[in-house]
Formats: sequence, structure tokens, C-alpha cells
Amino acid sequence: MVSTNMPPYRVSLAGLLLAAREAVMAPIRPCLRDAGVTDQQWRVLRALSDEGALDLGSLAAHALLHPPSATRIIKDMADRGLIQRAVDPANKRRIILQLTEAGEDLVHDASPQIIDVLDSYAADLGTARLAALRRELQALIDIIGKEEARRN
Repeated sequence: MVSTNMPPYRVSLAGLLLAAREAVMAPIRPCLRDAGVTDQQWRVLRALSDEGALDLGSLAAHALLHPPSATRIIKDMADRGLIQRAVDPANKRRIILQLTEAGEDLVHDASPQIIDVLDSYAADLGTARLAALRRELQALIDIIGKEEARRN
């Protein structure tokens, strides 16, 4: 056993955030499986549904994916007819991605079950506590982003 001053991983900030993500996603994954998509594919669908047409870099950022992963996911989703790719008329090297009608239908059809799960979290935790948690998590993200910018 290595001796460090770090807390056990399961109670570290990274460990708790990862455990929280897994706890949040566990009841949602069956809904996604029923819809025929993975967590990452759902994030791509949601990003395009929320933001509209995006280039690859913007989509990867919105969906919280590494660009190489986004490229693989987009190829599969385009092959399945959920996303369409088009060349940006203003910049021929840039590809614009958007949902197809089938992609929009998938988001529309899967959303009610996912909303039910999310509503249960709000009911169990309380809307005020959930809102406070979101604010605190965003504050943490902002602080870490500022620190990262200072280091670079």
C-alpha cells in the first residue's frame, strides 16, 4: 500500500464526481438502449438538438467528446441516417452536422422517458438542492477552467 496524503479514491473529488455521473446515468441507460443509442451518441443528438447545426469541433465541445471520438460516432450516426453532413459553403474544408428527421424523431421519442428519470431526481433531491448542485458544479468547472488558462 502506497502512503500518500490523498483521500481514498472513492471519496476524492474525481471519484465522487465519477460515481455521481454513473448513478445519474444508470437509470437512463436502459432508455438509451431502447432507443438504440449509446451515452455518447445521445450526447451528440442532444447537442445538435439543443444547438442546431454545428461543425465537428463545436459539436465535440458541446457533447463533451474528444474530437477523434466524435468523428467515429458521427460516422456511425450518419451511416444510420440520424445525422447529415454538409460542406460549409463559406469554408469548403469545414463540415456542418445536423440532425436528420430520423435523428429528431429519436430525440423526441426518447426524451419523455429520460425526463421522467430526471424529474424523479428533482423530486427526491428537491428542486432547490438540485439547482444549488448545478450552480456549484458550474462554479467548480469555471474555477478549474480559469486555473487551466493561467497555466497555459
